[in-house]
Amino acid sequence: MTDRGTQALRQSEDTLEVGPSSMHWTGSKLVISINEISSPPLINRIKGTITVTPAAITGVELPLTQDDAHIWRPFAPISTISVDIDRSGWQWEGHGYFDANFGTRALEQDFSYWSWGRFPSKDGALSFYDAERRDGTQLDAAIGFDAEGNARHVDAPARAPFKRSAWTVRRETRTDPGTKARQIKPMLDAPFYCRSVVETTIDGAHLTGVHEALDLNRFASPLIKPLLAVRVPRRAQWRF
Repeated sequence: MTDRGTQALRQSEDTLEVGPSSMHWTGSKLVISINEISSPPLINRIKGTITVTPAAITGVELPLTQDDAHIWRPFAPISTISVDIDRSGWQWEGHGYFDANFGTRALEQDFSYWSWGRFPSKDGALSFYDAERRDGTQLDAAIGFDAEGNARHVDAPARAPFKRSAWTVRRETRTDPGTKARQIKPMLDAPFYCRSVVETTIDGAHLTGVHEALDLNRFASPLIKPLLAVRVPRRAQWRF
């Protein structure tokens, strides 16, 4: 992720360009071209292509607050992904997804904590979206997707805690009673955010997928938020 000015942005009906990187929709695939320099402490160039091929495009939107100020949009909850980055061992294919969040207010204004997970299953994929809102209410969403992109609310076990992240961010997800979720692989650790590959058990089946936990009380801290300026590079002078 690199912060750039408006002069580095171009957009058309099927292409979004931000500096030297872009996303292009071919009509059946999303081709993501990356040409960036990473942030400290490992400063190096990363260049390559990620291709996301959806099994189907959904029209599903999940409101995260009652006034629709925050929306989760799972565009392609079941996809295949092909990665080709210009370094040894960074070429692979696998199971993927494409989604986005939209909002009209800052996340920390409306939420204190949330956890999210997407787990491939024998019928397609399961997604769990759980959040603690500032007004004291809870979001408890469990959604199943099939290969055609159809979505349905599903019965799911209660959320349960599992081991905190390296930065001690609280983590929880849905898992059968008497079982415990566990991290399989770390992906990203920050003082307020953790993304990882997690294994859980749903209806007796062991499922492995992507999980994230976000502590918005920590994120809102004046001691932590300024660190984003250190971790996210800024290229103010980039022009086409």
